[in-house]
Amino acid sequence: MFDKVAVVTGANKGIGYGVVKELCMREVKKVYLTARDVKRGTDAVEALKKEGYDPIFHQLEVTDEESVKKFAEFLKAEHGGIDILINNAAVMTQTFDKVTYEDATRVINVNFYSILLIEKYLFPLLNDNARVVNVSSDCGLLSRLKNKHWIDKLSRKDLKLKDVEEFIHWFLDSVKSNTFNQEDFNITILISYVVSKIALTAYTWIQQRNIDRGICINALHPGFVTTSMTKNCGMISVEQASDAPVYLVLDADQSLKGKYIWFDKTEKDWYDAELNIDYVDPKVVAEFLEKMAP
Repeated sequence: MFDKVAVVTGANKGIGYGVVKELCMREVKKVYLTARDVKRGTDAVEALKKEGYDPIFHQLEVTDEESVKKFAEFLKAEHGGIDILINNAAVMTQTFDKVTYEDATRVINVNFYSILLIEKYLFPLLNDNARVVNVSSDCGLLSRLKNKHWIDKLSRKDLKLKDVEEFIHWFLDSVKSNTFNQEDFNITILISYVVSKIALTAYTWIQQRNIDRGICINALHPGFVTTSMTKNCGMISVEQASDAPVYLVLDADQSLKGKYIWFDKTEKDWYDAELNIDYVDPKVVAEFLEKMAP
């Protein structure tokens, strides 16, 4: 048994659910399955209990400061600290090819700004040698950008939060003012999601640089996973996708920190602006895009 306290956000279904199950299978002592919706969260816990596992549900809306604060206060009173934090909660764009200001704001609030709230309230609870995984995406590769200014800026080793926020504001302002330029990107779909995941991944390096006490923080691309977010299209199952995040928090060497990890547990050079990893079956992508179409 691992005498550890683990928290997984956005875990009532999909990858988060699979990770909770895997952590329970590995006998982590306390595993918190968190979700925004109480019924969906409790239903997920009950389903796992029927399989013989014993996760704990706690409501958590990652974009609601009061909700995050309340959860942090509960964890501190109950355990004093936590050892594992998997930031999995995320949303997809409403359409795959159109970019609207309202949808872009929604996606970025959930996929990036929620991480700042989690950092504010849960990072002080991280025990020595704790492990954090920020679930990113291959959409979060720096090579998804063509704009040289932002490639150069986001590549800086002294990158700061204000730089990442400037990147986000640049994008949102362009959408709001109808000056958005598709030529700034090497991808033509899911642009708001892409921006949110680039920001999240870039900020992971800042988080690792600013923390000590042996704490490891890594970004992870979990693969093209068959979930409701991908309209049940994908190349690997939730069970397969759960392997890498659990590896990072339980099995990886403590020296592995501030890295971008692929779903097969290999490290990729996020800073390589020419990085092109072609691993997805075109037929699966076509099916996904067809289902995303209005």
